[in-house]
Amino acid sequence: MRKFLTTLVIIALFVLFVVFAVANRHDVTVSFDPFNSGDPVLTYTMPLFVLIIASVAAGVLVGGCATWIGQRRWRRAARQHRTDAETARTELANLKATVVPHGGSQRLPASFQPGPPPGLFGPYRRDKQDAAL
Repeated sequence: MRKFLTTLVIIALFVLFVVFAVANRHDVTVSFDPFNSGDPVLTYTMPLFVLIIASVAAGVLVGGCATWIGQRRWRRAARQHRTDAETARTELANLKATVVPHGGSQRLPASFQPGPPPGLFGPYRRDKQDAAL
């Protein structure tokens, strides 16, 4: 269903793009010389739809870069958390290797033995109204 909706939106945007391009075919002159308006040095003549679409694309690109730069703190935190998790996994593997050697069937010390599984209402055997079971 999601692919269908995505395809439908893309087709609608494409149709709007084609209609916009056909309606704005006339040429415009763009000048990049603010000091000599009579005989500008840097001028370009292009269709209006090309100018507008290029402006929108440049805006999207600049906005995406600004967002990416603004999120650097979260990417840095994610890298740090990933490093911490890998360190914790390595330490856990080392601890497991020291407690139970490979190939051995030694019994864990009493402090490492798991207790009985908690009941349906938690370890204190009380229900939601705090009545003893």
